[in-house]
Amino acid sequence: MFDENDAIKFIRAYMPEEIAMKYSDDEILNIIDMIWDFYEDNGFLELPSDDDDLTEPELPQIMEYVNKMLAKDKLAVVDKADVHYIVEGEIAYEKTLETEI
Repeated sequence: MFDENDAIKFIRAYMPEEIAMKYSDDEILNIIDMIWDFYEDNGFLELPSDDDDLTEPELPQIMEYVNKMLAKDKLAVVDKADVHYIVEGEIAYEKTLETEI
């Protein structure tokens, strides 16, 4: 089961230490929320009707969405060059949950 606190810990461990230290848990959580907003907006949270509908979002799509949302968020302080660490870390965390099933 997805746990935001575990996801943040996982992402911090995934990122280079000097980058992980730059951001608060709230800033990382903001990116996680954007990723899940992307999933919701694009139908990735809906149950597929059959096996043919099992598509997964691609990293470039997620990155584009998150960067677009960050550009709109005047309070966001995450450097655009560091976003990929958080997005990739969150996706890696999700993959660990798939192996638990």
